[in-house]
Amino acid sequence: MNAHTAALPTVVIGAGPIGLAAAAHLVERGIEPLVLEAGPRAASAVREWSHVRLFSTWSELVDPAAEKLLAPTGWTAPDGATYPSGGDWADKYLQPLADVLGDRVRYGARVTGVSRLGRDRVVDADRHEQPFTVHIAFADRAQERLTVRAVVDASGTWTTPSPIGGDGLPALGECAAAERISYRVPDLKSPAVRARYAGKRTAVIGSGASAFTALAYLADLAKDVPGTHAVWILRRGISGSTFGGGTADQLPARGALGLTAKAAVDNGYADAVTAFRTLATEKSGDQLVLVAEDGRRLDPVDEVIALTGFRPDTDVLSELRLNLDERLQAPVELAPLIDPNQHSCGTVYPHGAKELAHPEKDVYVVGMKSYGRAPTFLAMTGYEQVRSIAAALAGDHEAAERVELTLPDTGVCGGAGLFDDPNAAQTEGDGGGCCAAPATLQIGIGAPATSGGC
Repeated sequence: MNAHTAALPTVVIGAGPIGLAAAAHLVERGIEPLVLEAGPRAASAVREWSHVRLFSTWSELVDPAAEKLLAPTGWTAPDGATYPSGGDWADKYLQPLADVLGDRVRYGARVTGVSRLGRDRVVDADRHEQPFTVHIAFADRAQERLTVRAVVDASGTWTTPSPIGGDGLPALGECAAAERISYRVPDLKSPAVRARYAGKRTAVIGSGASAFTALAYLADLAKDVPGTHAVWILRRGISGSTFGGGTADQLPARGALGLTAKAAVDNGYADAVTAFRTLATEKSGDQLVLVAEDGRRLDPVDEVIALTGFRPDTDVLSELRLNLDERLQAPVELAPLIDPNQHSCGTVYPHGAKELAHPEKDVYVVGMKSYGRAPTFLAMTGYEQVRSIAAALAGDHEAAERVELTLPDTGVCGGAGLFDDPNAAQTEGDGGGCCAAPATLQIGIGAPATSGGC
């Protein structure tokens, strides 16, 4: 890297929790960050699930470097033992952090592409000596090109939810039925949203923390509004691990969430349909009929809540040389550590710049997006990622390789949790996979979400 390039800022894509933490660590290392956020304010995506309470406490949601940056302003951390909502996280921590960073954060700036100066992905000559170019689009259709030293992509996966089709593609009829399908946990405190589900029959598709939350919300609604009922659709069979780690989970709120979903089924507010891999959604008057690949047809539902995970969109990095795992779309060094076919959430050890590196030097994908399609991400994992990356960019390789984090166990052990045999008998603790209760935080840039790939 020449002296001119070293003096350029490092771009961070996304002013969410991990992007802002990256900026704080870069400042601490004497590297000038420039955070580009597509939304109108910090944590725009987090604000879209502001009604959802996190299962991590405040003590696990405040980055140490960010806290140091905030301290001179008189900011004090909330009670570390309490659980914030997404709105609390955004208003009480993330927006103040962005405010401290000041002009280092630009809003309404959507990154549309990243490349090397004068080099597309084909050209080898002097490639790593060139700075990066970052193309930005603004709401008024204006465009800008920046020249930067390094790129940290913390844009998340919030805008690209996975579809309901069992083969990873939108189910037949899914796009045509978009007005009846939501890909988000509903905010039932909103009168309009509450009216959408009150007294209705709703299918909830998914087996993770978001699905548990939706089932719990709908069960509470059913207690108040007769006729409200949920149909919980799982691609797998029900086993001892379906509802997560319960009391064995080292994040108690996460364990309790699974038990709440179990109670919704046990108390008759939801019916579970197992080994159902959706082939099609068919309209039946004002309702939808879900059809499985094995030919089963469910009774009509009024609404569908599809919570089948998220996936990364790497189009803006298409001119860079990334090395991504063919299954998870995560960096190849990281993928074996987080592959839900092999690992429980509790067996993933912390990682940093080394595991997140690509053939394209000084570009990193971090946060939820770094996990590709794996469902096990925690905020503190992202904080450790960006601490290591900032050290690496500063040339402190000893600090970059040092592990400064211990992750909590889920209480669910084993792997091979993505495609269980629905007919196989399973018992508590038999290694059915961690992904029944993933430690997933939906974080990313604040653009309107696409509808499951439609």
